[in-house]
Amino acid sequence: MKIFIERTKETKQLDFNGTVQELLDTLGILYEDVLVLRDGSLITEDEEVSSTDSLTLLSVISGG
Repeated sequence: MKIFIERTKETKQLDFNGTVQELLDTLGILYEDVLVLRDGSLITEDEEVSSTDSLTLLSVISGG
C-alpha cells in the first residue's frame, strides 16, 4: 500500500489489509485529524483497504 501523508509530505509503503481505522491506529493517527482518500475519493473509517491501494491522508484544519 502506498500512503501519502500530506501533513509531513512523506510517502510510506506498507503491507496492510484491514479497515481504515486499523490502519490509522497502526500509524498512530487519529481519524478525526485526517480525511482519507483512495484514488481521489473520500472513504470512511470502517471501509476495508488492502496492500494494492493508494491512499492520501489530508490534514483536517479548523479555525475561527
